[in-house]
Formats: sequence, structure tokens, C-alpha cells
Amino acid sequence: MKLTELFDKGEFVVTGEIGPIKGAINRDKSIHPTCAKEARTLHGHVHAVNVTDNQSAVMRLGSLAASVALKQQGIEPVYQLTCRDRNRIALQSDLLTAYSLGIDNVLLLTGDHIQLGDHKEAKPVFDLDSVQLLSMAMGLRNGHDITGHPIENPPDMAYGAVVNPNFEPLELQLLKMRKKIDAGAEFFQTQAVYDLEVFETFMNEAVKLGVPVQVGLVVLKSPQMGRFMNANVSGITVPSSWIEEIGSVDKDDRKKKAAEMMGNFLRQVKPMVQGVHLMPLGWADVVPSILETAEISIQ
Repeated sequence: MKLTELFDKGEFVVTGEIGPIKGAINRDKSIHPTCAKEARTLHGHVHAVNVTDNQSAVMRLGSLAASVALKQQGIEPVYQLTCRDRNRIALQSDLLTAYSLGIDNVLLLTGDHIQLGDHKEAKPVFDLDSVQLLSMAMGLRNGHDITGHPIENPPDMAYGAVVNPNFEPLELQLLKMRKKIDAGAEFFQTQAVYDLEVFETFMNEAVKLGVPVQVGLVVLKSPQMGRFMNANVSGITVPSSWIEEIGSVDKDDRKKKAAEMMGNFLRQVKPMVQGVHLMPLGWADVVPSILETAEISIQ
């Protein structure tokens, strides 16, 4: 199931996200119990589940292996592919492999820098950037590799990209968004947003580009998390009002409060977008409450 087909039908597309384990899949089981539990919790409430690709440059199980394992369990994956660890040969090969193994949706990203992760001595690749990666992927769909050589059985997958509504100046982010669309991006998932006014300003311009946008929501678990994101995560700002509200309840009540806060925000931004991408960071069990509060259910 390609997400683009759902967008074309006018459905409000809901996706979640999990991170693969730092280890291998047990050959006696289809996927690690923790990942399976998260994915099954999301299943039935989302159309598809993103599988991160060594997120924050921390080495983990490959996103392709985890995506295939989800697919085998009847859970639609969105395979994330980054430029950080692969040259153009490997990127093309991985896309062909993904399609051959039944993957229908891919999110194409540049990737977090090595210095953020747990292998700081590694050599970053970044042979291509995200715009070039999208262009290369579209070339494969059109039957040729990046050098122009023909390929057999071109892959037909839905290609997504990311955009940051918080970026300043906004004009530069919109320019990059246009470049990604020209290169082949068919839908966008945004970086985490918490500021309604900032997001509305972004969407007033983004809607003119005519490509579906899913608002990205990272569940805020604690005031400490909000302050950490403000200090260390580039391009994301958590307003003080959010930090104060999640800190206004005891730790035991924070899941309920987080679901309420995220649901209320989603209900406000819902009319502006064509979907939502929920990043619960291990709190997959709050996703149903978030969607209920926002009055969203999948078909």
C-alpha cells in the first residue's frame, strides 16, 4: 500500500515511528519483542510505521531488515534511507533491494551527522544530499540508474521527504522544499512542531506547493526533555508554555497529560494538513489517546 494512494483518495494519513534495536533480529522470531510490541500498539491506529535509519547516527539494526520484518507481520512500513552511510552505488542498490522485498514507501533523508552518534570515529559518506537522492530515486523509477544506464524492473515506490517548519529564514526551507518536489518528493513529513503560529505561517506558504504534508509531532514526556531539545536539537523549539504544562503534573500522570497536550495541538493543526506523523519515542501506548483527542481515526 503506497501512502500516495491514500493521499490521492483524500484520506487523512496517519503514520507512527519506531527505532530498530541495537542488535540483530532473533532468527526464531520475526522481530525483537520491544519493536514488535510498539509496532502492534500502533497497528490499527496508523496507516504505516516509519522505521528509522541509524537515527542520531547511533548504530542499530538496519532499517531495511526491520521494515521487511514488519511487512511480514502485516504492518505497513515506511523505510527510511539516509545519505550519511552510503555512496550512490549503495543507495541505488538498497532502493532496488527494498522494492524487491516488498517495500512500497520510502522516506529519503540526508541523515544526522556522525558527531551526534556513538561512532564518532566513523567516516561520514554524504556522497549525495537529500535532493540528489530523490532525483536518483526517481531515475530508478523511470528505468535508469544515476549514470543513465537502463535497469530491469524499475521500482515503483512512494517517495517522501522531510521539511522543517521551524527553520529561519523560512524562505530558504521553502526553497529546499520546492527543490525536493522538483526532484520527485510526493509527500512530506515535518520536523517536530509545537508552536501553532509558526506552523500556520509555514503552511500558508507550503500549501501553495500542492504536495501533501504530514505534521510531525514528537511526544513531549517531561520538562527536562523540552529543555534538552531547546538546548541540543537544532531546528526544534519547545515553547515555555509546553514545558510548564507537562511539568505541572506528577511523573505518574505525564503520559495522560502528554497525550492530552499532543491531541489538543493536533486537533488545531488538523485542518491545515493532509496527515500526521507521530513520534512517540517509546510511548506508543499514548498514540490512541492522542488520535482520539484530535478526533482522528483511520479508515
